Amino acid sequence: MSAKILIVEDEPAIQELLAFNVTQAGFIALRAGDAEEAWQQIRDHAPDMILLDWMLPSTSGVVLAKQLRSEAQTRDIPIIMLTARGDERDKILGLESGADDYITKPFSPRELMARIRAVMRRHIPTLANDSVAGGGLELSPDSHRVTAQGQAIELGPTEFRLLHFFMTHAERVYSRTQLLDQVWGTQVFVEERTVDVHIRRLRAALEVTGLDGLIQTVRGSGYRFSTNCP
Repeated sequence: MSAKILIVEDEPAIQELLAFNVTQAGFIALRAGDAEEAWQQIRDHAPDMILLDWMLPSTSGVVLAKQLRSEAQTRDIPIIMLTARGDERDKILGLESGADDYITKPFSPRELMARIRAVMRRHIPTLANDSVAGGGLELSPDSHRVTAQGQAIELGPTEFRLLHFFMTHAERVYSRTQLLDQVWGTQVFVEERTVDVHIRRLRAALEVTGLDGLIQTVRGSGYRFSTNCP
């Protein structure tokens, strides 16, 4: 599943250029022109990374970055700050606001993509096919194996993708629509209740080892993977 990158940039030409380069690199580009649109995209699509312009109308990128870091559902989303400000004090301010990296305009597409991939390698093991573990579960994308407390668990392909997504995005709540978008893809048209069916199958597979409680229902919001009791 391609990672989604939210581009928060109010200059249409720059936004278009960024979207083109992100798409050419195999990612899915989401767009927003200001903080309000950014929050809407985050709620609707749960991006895996944010390219955030410093100079935005109304709410600055620095303020938005601080807000993102203060919210439980967005605090772990990687952020790369984009700005024309190049002195050391501004870079420090951008990083202290919560950005994971800082790139000064103008920049080359090659540099941008190198920064994106470097940050993603640190934050999103999905892209590198790294094994992931948590709550007594271990999942290996390469071998397509899952173990729970050392015991092998058999999962169907959809349940495997669903668990992989949950484990690489632990503690964040996702609606059915977001899960369909992230796990099934934007080109697949299925009903939202399909998610519930696969959640039940995933829990049933984990139940034999007592780890079905890792997949939690958040009433009125959706589902999350958490090692903490609700």
